[in-house]
Amino acid sequence: MVFIEKLRQGSNLKNEILSGLTVALALVPEAVAFSLMAKVSPLIGLYSAFIIGLITAIFGGRPGMISGATGAIAVVIVSLVLRHGVEFLFAAVVLMGIIQILVGVFKLGKFIRLVPHPVMFGFVNGLAIVIFMAQLDQFKVPDSMGNLEWMSGVPMLMMLGFVALTMLIIHFLPKLTKAVPAALTAIVVVSALILSLGVETKTVGDIASISGGLPEFHIPLIPFTWENIMIILPYSLIMASVGLIESLLTLTVIDEMTETRGRGNKECVAQGAANLVCGFFSGMGGCAMIGQSIINVSSGGRKRLSGIVAAIGLLLIVLFGSSLIEKVPMAALVGLMFMVAVGTFEWASLRIFKKVPTIDVVVMMIVAGVTVFFHNLAVAVLIGVVISALAFAWENARRIRARKHIHEDGSKHYEIYGPLFFGSVSAFQEKFDVLNDPDEVIIDFAESRIADHSAIEALNKVTERYAKQGKKVHLRHLSEDCRVMLDTASAIIDVNYYEDPKYKVAANELA
Repeated sequence: MVFIEKLRQGSNLKNEILSGLTVALALVPEAVAFSLMAKVSPLIGLYSAFIIGLITAIFGGRPGMISGATGAIAVVIVSLVLRHGVEFLFAAVVLMGIIQILVGVFKLGKFIRLVPHPVMFGFVNGLAIVIFMAQLDQFKVPDSMGNLEWMSGVPMLMMLGFVALTMLIIHFLPKLTKAVPAALTAIVVVSALILSLGVETKTVGDIASISGGLPEFHIPLIPFTWENIMIILPYSLIMASVGLIESLLTLTVIDEMTETRGRGNKECVAQGAANLVCGFFSGMGGCAMIGQSIINVSSGGRKRLSGIVAAIGLLLIVLFGSSLIEKVPMAALVGLMFMVAVGTFEWASLRIFKKVPTIDVVVMMIVAGVTVFFHNLAVAVLIGVVISALAFAWENARRIRARKHIHEDGSKHYEIYGPLFFGSVSAFQEKFDVLNDPDEVIIDFAESRIADHSAIEALNKVTERYAKQGKKVHLRHLSEDCRVMLDTASAIIDVNYYEDPKYKVAANELA
């Protein structure tokens, strides 16, 4: 009862339920399509969507976010299935879940904060394009040889017409009323219209049968030898990283849409637990789904109830409603996913091309391109982060400066500006005139800091150059962390620094 009250608290019960049902309908063709992409039975994808969706909805760190079988995971596992069989897949999903749980337990989810905003834009835009392109196969039919070719004539016009009608309903209905979710209304209206007119068009049942029973507990049937573990480990690592990156980035997107904040580490643990269970129930693994999450939030699903309804609704469709859902025209679902793609794409990113640094535009385009052409989100995000980090390092390396003056006591002062790190050490060493400087040199770090081992080595080389000329170097205004770093490195560097005065902050003792 307490759990039910928590679900109801602060939520619109009707919107949560209707939104969950909308998502359940949208999950069916996606799960089937991703299963076929991974070369496994459609029921494996449907069971995965149910198990992962239910567990993350109850225990996840982002209420309202939808998880299930995804294309990003399907792309990774297809080679494993083809080479070693589906049982190796189930074992890899179990190991994937364990890895994700460990990431959450050790609170490594916070590293998603290191993903720059241009990478986020590229990720989201790439996914929007992938979602759009994934629907294009629904405009194709098999020829006499079994190859897919584009529809033509009346069938194509009918398909385009019903897709357009679905999109128009989703776009304009919220302007008239928000009493019912626009997406669910569009699916019902277009389905009823096609069925009542007896129009021949592609349906969910034309893709694959979705009828089945309850998922059954199943221990992967492979010998748990070191050799087999080494076979599945690379796949598990990639699946775990791809799943967490997509989940945490989706979490960030939903945070921005709802102006609330999810819990990344809790989501990592929930995703891991969901995949662990999924592997023991013959599942293909999965993660957060940005398209379905946006459908859910846009339809009014902001709490855990909508995700629970979506997962249970999907299972009920498999158990009891398959014959009805298989009659739903693909035109309605394609129109829905087209609107998801439109809503997912960050159109604002196109308007800022001339207002942000060129490197940010390049990063956005590269991340989007890798996402679209390789469907590998982990690699896309990693490439974006690396390029952004290198650009940041290069920019900061150019900023190191040195103001020089001779003090009245005859010593020469070098006032350093900008961070001293691996990228700026060469420019730093060029600042010093060792041969012509006086016997005493002071390097002032009031406006700088020593950042890494390369910086320590640079200081070491400078002091050695002065020492060879019989001159002394003193460091001034080092921050406490810089002093600790130098003290720790005393075995490889010998420098002197002035004892800077320590200032005590006045405290209000009456407070």
